[in-house]
Amino acid sequence: MKQAFLITCLCTLVFSAMAQRPAYLRKDSIRSTLDGATQVFYYDKSTAATPQPLVVELHSWSNSANSQMGMIATQVHAKNWNFIFPNFRGMNNHPKACCSEYVLSDIDQAIDWALKNLKVDRKQIYVVGYSGGGYATLATYMRSRHAIRGFSAWASISDLEAWYAESVERKNKYAAEIVQCIGANGAFDAEKARARSPLFWETPVGKRKNSLLQIYVGVHDGYTGSVPISQSINFYNKLLKDYKEKDQTRYVSAEDKELMLKTRSFPVTQPSKTIGGRVILYQKIAKNIGFTVFEGTHEILYGEVLGGMAKKQY
Repeated sequence: MKQAFLITCLCTLVFSAMAQRPAYLRKDSIRSTLDGATQVFYYDKSTAATPQPLVVELHSWSNSANSQMGMIATQVHAKNWNFIFPNFRGMNNHPKACCSEYVLSDIDQAIDWALKNLKVDRKQIYVVGYSGGGYATLATYMRSRHAIRGFSAWASISDLEAWYAESVERKNKYAAEIVQCIGANGAFDAEKARARSPLFWETPVGKRKNSLLQIYVGVHDGYTGSVPISQSINFYNKLLKDYKEKDQTRYVSAEDKELMLKTRSFPVTQPSKTIGGRVILYQKIAKNIGFTVFEGTHEILYGEVLGGMAKKQY
């Protein structure tokens, strides 16, 4: 299994490096209502005669709408749905990025534009993101003013304070970029980091009670990837607590969390249960929220996203 996993990771990296933006995507821009800044976006308009779903994809931490090539546009185009890929302040290395009020406003404005200019089924708006895009997806779940049917968050960051410490320990570039986003005079500020972290925000229980949220992580992330799976585990448990879930078996227990973090595995009871050809190691569902751990790393399985967002499974 380990050899197959390494081959899969290599293929994923090669595919990402060769990915190209689909030629049918068109480019436009919006002007921020907060500061007047111009934010570009890419979009694909359904040609169907009737209103179709809208998929909003959010770019990763180190990318902008212009630089990210790999995206879910191909799968959306095949369904003849609407698609938009907003910039929301680009790379996360400056104060107006990192799920700031500007980021959240830009995302909402991009959805506003889509609702005005595309033929959208307003009951079927979906948001998806991976890594920093997963971080923005969780933030959109918490603070977007729009009624959104489904969210799909992959390899997500939920707590910048913890991720800063984790990044310092791993000696990667993200610690410095977090400081650039939220620090004062080049110093890390824990309070400002928490203010940019969905884990510490108030959950809009009434607004999102009928929305679906799927959280996915590859079990090796944090070791062969940059975001430990604890970031997603803690956010999932936070939501269940905020929704007042009484059944403790629905939560990820401290014992299960520790085992997955230490061994990067979990005893599989249903080896035939897979996602995108990967074994599902662990799964919890409650309150229209799903949490899935699969045999993988810091990645998104694009072929699995749309079905998971659009189909109510619990």
